[in-house]
Amino acid sequence: MIDLARDILAGLFLFAGAFFLIAGAIGMNRMPDLFTRMHAASVGDTLGVSLMLIGMVFLAGFTLVTLKLVFLLGFLLFMGPVASHALAAAALQAGVKPLLAGDSEKKQPAKRGKPVSKGRKP
Repeated sequence: MIDLARDILAGLFLFAGAFFLIAGAIGMNRMPDLFTRMHAASVGDTLGVSLMLIGMVFLAGFTLVTLKLVFLLGFLLFMGPVASHALAAAALQAGVKPLLAGDSEKKQPAKRGKPVSKGRKP
């Protein structure tokens, strides 16, 4: 009975981790600029892999493998955000500017309608 509960709990963590990894991959394809894509990738990577590692810890039980997975989880939780921050800082230093809320309106083509006259009407 305990083994079944442990397997179900591990499966839930693995499923949740896979969901966040897929959501991060979809976000990387749909986001408009480098910074929002990087955010989607880092959240998907950190949260998705962390949940999957926790699920593997439940499956492994109390063994040396569990200790290795916990060290891997700690390394990931520290190094993932640091790498994302370093990438963002390098992009800013290289001159890449983030897309702001008003920028998307400027890039859209003008609506075609009646031409506006700039003089007096006869």
